[in-house]
Amino acid sequence: MTIKIAFASDDRRLVNQHFGAAAAFAIFELSATDSRLVEVAEFIETAMDGHEGKLVAKVGLLLDCAAVYCNAVGASAIQQLLIRGIQPMRVDEGTLIEDLLSGLQKSLQNDPPAWMVKSLKKQSGSGRFSYDEEWQE
Repeated sequence: MTIKIAFASDDRRLVNQHFGAAAAFAIFELSATDSRLVEVAEFIETAMDGHEGKLVAKVGLLLDCAAVYCNAVGASAIQQLLIRGIQPMRVDEGTLIEDLLSGLQKSLQNDPPAWMVKSLKKQSGSGRFSYDEEWQE
């Protein structure tokens, strides 16, 4: 079983963007043993002006992602992401995507966080899924 994770990044290496003003998202597919870049979406430059309309395309792009990592995210974006089952994650600017993916793989193998379990259950189409162990809410 795999999950998709998005990173607000303009270089596909570091998380270095605010969600609302992100120039690009690097989307990786992650399993317990592997990760790979599956998509890069780039956007025209937008100011962090509080305009809600710019969030629609960004949130829509991430609909099949379990989480999005960024340096900052506003309250409206958080609400829109959570409603669609996407966990917003704030990390320090310059955090290496490779390090985050490695940590997520370890979590997936051992003790996935609640948002990850929820995403895996959603994919399986049931209240339970099997991945070395069965998890229940």
